[in-house]
Amino acid sequence: MARTLSPSRITTETIHYDANRIRRDMAVRKIGKIGLLLNPIFTYFFLWAPILLLVIFSFNDSRSVSTWRGFTLRWYNNIFNDIVGTEARFSTGLMLNALGNSLFVGIIATIIATIIGTAVALSLARGNYPGKRFVDSLLYLPVVIPEITQGVSLLIFFNVLFDFMSTVTGQRAQFGFGTIIIAHVAFNISYVAIVVRARLADMNPRLEEAARDLGANEWQTFWRITFPLILPGVISGALLAFTLSLDDFVITFFTSGVGTTTLPVFVYGLLKLSVTPEINAISTLILVVSTVLIGISMLIQGRNATRL
Repeated sequence: MARTLSPSRITTETIHYDANRIRRDMAVRKIGKIGLLLNPIFTYFFLWAPILLLVIFSFNDSRSVSTWRGFTLRWYNNIFNDIVGTEARFSTGLMLNALGNSLFVGIIATIIATIIGTAVALSLARGNYPGKRFVDSLLYLPVVIPEITQGVSLLIFFNVLFDFMSTVTGQRAQFGFGTIIIAHVAFNISYVAIVVRARLADMNPRLEEAARDLGANEWQTFWRITFPLILPGVISGALLAFTLSLDDFVITFFTSGVGTTTLPVFVYGLLKLSVTPEINAISTLILVVSTVLIGISMLIQGRNATRL
């Protein structure tokens, strides 16, 4: 049976509230929302404002970095006419030689890092072996540790290795393209592996199982099923690795030798004299190339995700 309350047991309570406190709470909430909106704006502003100023003043018709006097392309023209500054001159041939060194190192390092990085990604995504967690953790070290730390550690490693080789063979190896390429491969493997592994995570493993059920061995399954499906990720990782290799200065500076000057190191050498508009122009060209390569990499990954 349902019980009913008599009117004598029903009590009314008056709810009291502080209008001022409610207004303060609402004001704090509004300030919080505004802060959440402005936080990314200010973050990106402080990240991109210096780069934007560099690009703008590469077209400034004045050698002063504080005065805008109009638009000009003569600093870009000076790059290809051996003129830097009013007195200092440099050879366009030397700049093109440095660019050639950067492309050579970037291409070789990208090919090696892409092959090894893809193999590492496959082992982590499909393999099951002792020490897998350790390898997984080790994979992210080059991504999180500072470049200066990597550069110094590689410098010490190569010096110890060269001393050992000198003791054993009587001949001491020198820093050069080989050391730069090895250093670039060392940090590019992680980036390639992370991109390819993300692609493998989105791939349906039943396709590989179906291929094996139909009689394909591991090698045939990889080349006919797995590799075509992860190819967009491999290309994206390779473009990312090439961009990082092309732009790298710190690690290259510690591992380069005589006659192996890359374009970022070449620009750093010009900065020792003075900051000229021509340097802004060279840096802008490097920025444009890097942005295009990263954009292509992201576009490939985006289209691939849309298809999936």
